[in-house]
Amino acid sequence: MLSRPADEVAPLLLGARLVGRGVTIRLTEVEAYLGESDPGSHAFRGPTPRTRTMFGEPGHLYVYFSYGMHVCANVVCSPPGTASAILLRAGEVIDGVELAWERRTTASRDADLARGPARLTRALGIRLDDDGASLAGQPFRLEPVGDPLPALRGPRVGVSGEGGSEAFPLRFWIAGDPTVSVYRPAAPRGVRRSAGPLSPR
Repeated sequence: MLSRPADEVAPLLLGARLVGRGVTIRLTEVEAYLGESDPGSHAFRGPTPRTRTMFGEPGHLYVYFSYGMHVCANVVCSPPGTASAILLRAGEVIDGVELAWERRTTASRDADLARGPARLTRALGIRLDDDGASLAGQPFRLEPVGDPLPALRGPRVGVSGEGGSEAFPLRFWIAGDPTVSVYRPAAPRGVRRSAGPLSPR
């Protein structure tokens, strides 16, 4: 399933379960990044030490720092040599809720535990050194759903420099789910937006 372009795989991940370090999350929101053909992708300018995982085998985590403080995680897809990945934007904690609360002590309710990419990684215990980790065993396991769920599709959150967000409607989410993060368009060039808790990509 994962050896395909990110925009084909992304909607198939909605409803999938991601198990990690004692917590299970049902994915409710994801974003596709298409590598060297996608100005919003870290891999747009080709392989670098930071992005080498994106050019590797599908079914692994690509993990990076956002704004120098937040850890974000992606599922690598497409055949090796083609950088394509899916940002895990939000999910519902369905197992290990107490442990997720220990990791996310500032959450206000269960629906906020993994609502946003940085919150999701913290709830699952994903660290920067998990870059390249397999999703087929321990400590992380991805369990796809049997039948794809109906998905809504729209522009990605906070992505700039791509010639208008409408050109890249690569965000997918489950309609009406309370764990889906707040949509924020990219700030105009020259305008700095403060990094709120839901803004990292």
